[in-house]
Amino acid sequence: MIKEFDVSEGCKLLSRWQAKDPTALARLKEIFDAAIAGEFDADFARPTEIDVVNVGGSLNLMTLTIMNDLYGYQSAEFYKGDPERYVRTTLLSRRLLGMNKLYVSWPVYGFTAEAMGQAMMYPDRFPPGADPDDMLLTRDNWQDIITPDFECGIPKTITDMIDTYQKLTGLEPILHLSAAYSLAADTFGQEPLLAALVHEPDFANELLDLLIDKVIQPWADHFFKRFPNGWLELSDASGSPFFIGPQNCKNMAIRSTRRLVDENPWGHRVYDANFRGDYVTLAQKKSRSSRRRGVKGEAITDMTLQELTDLKHSVCQDYIIRLDDDRVPMPFYEEQAITRNVPLFLGIGAGQIDRNSIKDMDAARISIQDTSIAYVDAIKNVARSISKNGYNTRIPPWPGTVYFEDISSESQFELIAMIVKTTLTNGTLEIS
Repeated sequence: MIKEFDVSEGCKLLSRWQAKDPTALARLKEIFDAAIAGEFDADFARPTEIDVVNVGGSLNLMTLTIMNDLYGYQSAEFYKGDPERYVRTTLLSRRLLGMNKLYVSWPVYGFTAEAMGQAMMYPDRFPPGADPDDMLLTRDNWQDIITPDFECGIPKTITDMIDTYQKLTGLEPILHLSAAYSLAADTFGQEPLLAALVHEPDFANELLDLLIDKVIQPWADHFFKRFPNGWLELSDASGSPFFIGPQNCKNMAIRSTRRLVDENPWGHRVYDANFRGDYVTLAQKKSRSSRRRGVKGEAITDMTLQELTDLKHSVCQDYIIRLDDDRVPMPFYEEQAITRNVPLFLGIGAGQIDRNSIKDMDAARISIQDTSIAYVDAIKNVARSISKNGYNTRIPPWPGTVYFEDISSESQFELIAMIVKTTLTNGTLEIS
């Protein structure tokens, strides 16, 4: 193992790279050259300790920037050019940050939409996104959705990534796709879809069901035939209660995902944890003239926090997650995890570690240290409790995770190192 796989050394190197230190760039080039050549494959296969709180996160944007600096790769070439290179460099980035949870993700919203034929934009140093001026689906053609060919294009690229990830790590494969609502937003358009929620809710649900039937379910069928021990991870940020209100989240976003869970033999291996904004259930009751911006037909007080939590748990049954946009205090989530006998995931938002938004670094250090300790203590408390209750698995999601929601080249690596070190130092469980 190279010294940079220690979190302190790795984050120091990345901080120097961030500061445009040419010696750091040269050292990163050496390390990434070695990773691409397969020299660290044995380390990627090194098993994670089973009774230590996990540290994971989304960092493909940081890796993209590094690959652009080192090799000149633009966005499309990085994400779609070579699946083995993509996996190895992504895993390397995790090791440089000291993460003990190895995971590979890709631009899920862009990739899922592109697989359908949606026109995409690939900015040089940023992930792809749907072209808002060239939506694939309209009110006139939405019934003509075609099932993608899973043996070519984006689906083939993803399959190759998953295959490489499984071979290198020995871990269970994960297919990461957009959930139906977010896929509709990226192929039909955010604004037209919001309008449909208000004026044509039956049409909106028909569109979501068709996306399930034509895209997501057949893709999942194809995946589970090849990887029967795999998992289907769905993301649905656009369908969050924060954006469309709790009732629309229930009746459209979660309803459509429940079909996958309830109607398929692999449904117990499906999870959707990316619903944000629990606090909308706690807002003061509004008058009829005061409605959520965007979805004017729905009051924000017609669902309790407990009801929303029950709904989210119905499509993510293996753990409880609290993201940065969830503002209800953490003890509520601890209680929910213990009650449901599942582990706890706690998110670190991009804004918490963004160097450009930090005005007082000393205060940020104190805040991050306090947050890290509180997160680890909460996850360990849940793990101890559910272990006593008979929770007997030792595979992910055990025993819980501190999760970075987005790490980029503009993240403050000193703070990341503090979080990772605090988690790994204090996260060992004493459970027989």
